[in-house]
Amino acid sequence: MRRYVHGHAPTLLGLAAAAALMSAPPATAGPGGPSCDPAGRTFPLTTRIHGGPAVYEAGGGFATWYLDLVNTTPHTCAGVHPVVVLVDERHALKPAQPRLEFYDGTRTHPVRFESTDEDELVGAFGGAGLTVGPGKTVTVKVRLAVAEDAVPNEVTANAAVVQRHGDDGDWVGQSNDYRFGIGSAADPTSDTTPTPTREGLPFTDAAEELASTGPAAAAAALAAVALLLVTAGAILRARGRR
Repeated sequence: MRRYVHGHAPTLLGLAAAAALMSAPPATAGPGGPSCDPAGRTFPLTTRIHGGPAVYEAGGGFATWYLDLVNTTPHTCAGVHPVVVLVDERHALKPAQPRLEFYDGTRTHPVRFESTDEDELVGAFGGAGLTVGPGKTVTVKVRLAVAEDAVPNEVTANAAVVQRHGDDGDWVGQSNDYRFGIGSAADPTSDTTPTPTREGLPFTDAAEELASTGPAAAAAALAAVALLLVTAGAILRARGRR
């Protein structure tokens, strides 16, 4: 996996992660398309989380936030998958407790979280992936709710962005941190004003794809998600986050 960082290269994108990437079966759900490699050592996609509340009520309804992907290169970035990572202060948040969904038009698609050995929760956006044209911005609308059995906590959300290329991938974006609490009441002053989307969201419905293409494609799609999860975990370890 190739990677870009601001200022210095990560030193701990480990051999185990690399081995897992190379041993994963090739994905057949569609190529990632041409790489959006930039000149220099910065991420090709400037990535920003914004618009979410400061507090989520355990057992409450969904609250909306947005993920901007800005392509700073003269190349098209296709096959792009955000991978959301949640790190909670008390190491008590369970994979089933955050309910995260992203929008494709008026439809929503769930993001399934898995835990890592570093007590992170990692969830990859499925489907064929986003396409961000040269100099364009895609804004993904996201909504999050927290299960009623979640304990009061402080959580940091961060989005790594991976561009898939068959059974390999490039780390092409890293968002700011979005910090929020889990408590008894939502923050009524939070900013959830929509941000206009300047380009469509070319996600496909993964369930429909799998139903039409059979078990071989289903296995490939699962391998693709596994690849993204391994990549995201390696990214977080490279950043030294605990």
